[in-house]
Amino acid sequence: MSKRARTSHGRALAAHAILLIYTVIALFPVFVIVINSMKSRREIFRHPLSLPGPGSFDLVGFQTVLQQGNFPLYFWNSLVVTVVSLAFILLFGAMAAFALSEYRFRGNTLMGLYLALGIMIPIRLGTVAILKLMVAAGLTNTLFALILVYTAQGIPLAVFILSEFMKTVSDDLKNAGRIDGLSEYRIFFTLVLPLVRPAMATVAVFSMIPIWNDLWFPLILAPAESVKTVTLGAQMFLGQFVTNWNAVLASLTLAIVPVLVLYLVFSRQLIRGITSGAVK
Repeated sequence: MSKRARTSHGRALAAHAILLIYTVIALFPVFVIVINSMKSRREIFRHPLSLPGPGSFDLVGFQTVLQQGNFPLYFWNSLVVTVVSLAFILLFGAMAAFALSEYRFRGNTLMGLYLALGIMIPIRLGTVAILKLMVAAGLTNTLFALILVYTAQGIPLAVFILSEFMKTVSDDLKNAGRIDGLSEYRIFFTLVLPLVRPAMATVAVFSMIPIWNDLWFPLILAPAESVKTVTLGAQMFLGQFVTNWNAVLASLTLAIVPVLVLYLVFSRQLIRGITSGAVK
């Protein structure tokens, strides 16, 4: 093995090791939530880091969650909002990234900087204006309002990540497609997108988590019972004076499941997207 190959291999191993360490650190709070959701209230406060045992095992939190509120509906609302928002983010973000990386025109750089501002400026600063806009459009208490907001929130990051990956796609491949008579749409969907799947998976994961876990915009734009998300629905167990910690931890445990499933589905593509720069 050449020196350059050994160096690239070492960088890849280091990147994987760092990612594994960060994963363990990130999953520790999840582990604490899951084990405490299956314990009695007394054991939650007495031994928060211990595993459920014969004397502490209790599923009263899950029973409360299933009996109070309409959590199947809340999960369905969250799933619809998250999946549709991700589809729009990936589609429109990839199209904008392809245009910025492929075509050179006056204002190309300024357009890229304008889109990047969405990463630096939190969308919550425009909450009042967004609320007024949704009220004027008659979209309050609808899932479509949340989808629009989350799509606008996720596109800047998608463009920022995908444009860098699309610049690495071979120009010869795209020009060969043009010579064969492929339209720009066919080139984009059949040649470019399959080559940037790791980047697409990375964008999907990093965009999905803020959408699924968000409480702010569901509380402001869609607080009605029929359109509540799972994060907003879990707030019914948080009171000003009394909090049902068993139910809160149980609802959070159930809400974690889709995020873990997404990580398992996109894990390989996610690692390739994050570590691709280390193996060049």
